[in-house]
Formats: sequence, C-alpha cells, structure tokens
Amino acid sequence: MNLISLFIVSLLTENIVLTKFLGMCPFFGTSKAEKNALSMGLSVMIVVVLSSLITFFINKYILIPTDTVYLRTIIFILVIAAIVQIVEIILKKYYSIIYKNLGLYLPLITTNCAVLGTVLLASNNNYNLIETLVFSIGSSLGFTLVIYIFSSIRERLEHCNIPKNFKGYPIALITASIMALVFARFVGV
Repeated sequence: MNLISLFIVSLLTENIVLTKFLGMCPFFGTSKAEKNALSMGLSVMIVVVLSSLITFFINKYILIPTDTVYLRTIIFILVIAAIVQIVEIILKKYYSIIYKNLGLYLPLITTNCAVLGTVLLASNNNYNLIETLVFSIGSSLGFTLVIYIFSSIRERLEHCNIPKNFKGYPIALITASIMALVFARFVGV
C-alpha cells in the first residue's frame, strides 16, 4: 500500500472512531461544542503522532531485539501517559482557556483507546517509520475530522424540534451511525 492510500484509508474508510469504535468517550463527551471538539482533536493528534514515533523506536530497537514484545501494551501506555502529561503542562501554562475547556477529558487522553489503538495498529501492521507517521497522522486527523463534524451537527440539533425521547444521546447515536455509513462509502476511493 502506498503512502497516499494509507493516509486516505486511515483518514476516511478505516476511521478509528467510525469503523474501529475506538475513542468513543471523548467522541460523545467533548462533541457538544465545536471549539471543545477541535481542541480535543488537536490534542489527540499531537499525542498520537508523538507517541507513535516514540513507540516505533522502542518497539523496533528494544522490544523486538530483546524478545519482550509481550510488554508492548504496558510500555506503550506509559509512553502515552508521559506525552499526555507534557501536553497537559504546556496547555495549562500557555493555553489556559483550552485547558479549562477540555477539563476532565484531557487527562483521559491517556486512557483513550483511540490513541493506544492507533499506536498498536501501527506496530501490529509492521509499518516502517514513514508508514507509521502517515498512519498516525491520518488516524488522528480522521479522529479530529469526525469529532468536529459530529460537534457541528450536535450544535445544530440543539436548535431543532426533536421528539423528547430522542434528545441527547439517542439522537447523537443515530447521528454517529449515519456518519459511519457515509464514511463507509469512501471504500475504493
């Protein structure tokens, strides 16, 4: 698979949220406002790309040569947690408004399965460094794209006349399923 195909597949057709169902907590939790969704998406993007690069080298030069691949998940979680802490410190110091808007969801990036899933998928698919970088950028950009589109739709739904039983999470789940169907149509592009 060439790099452009890998990028498009990770961005659209095999979107980490809509096809792998990873990252659903922040997807539903921070998608009530476009600004929060975009901030969360960008934060996840930074963490995914940095952690993918770091874990690539750890996996290739430490875990595989020492035959300790069984420690991959634990090591990768530690790397992700460290990167999230660094991002949190930077946001708190320089971008306090974004830090306050993200609130509880920023530390939850550590346990965000979209981040760990992307890192593990890149490792399990034996991507080289460039492929890992392209895959992690595509997956995290896909996460950001989907969460932003979803937040735009949810903001508009707040002003619509929706039956009482469908308000809140029911209409959000219906919307997410329709989005998954739309993104699935990109197969073969």
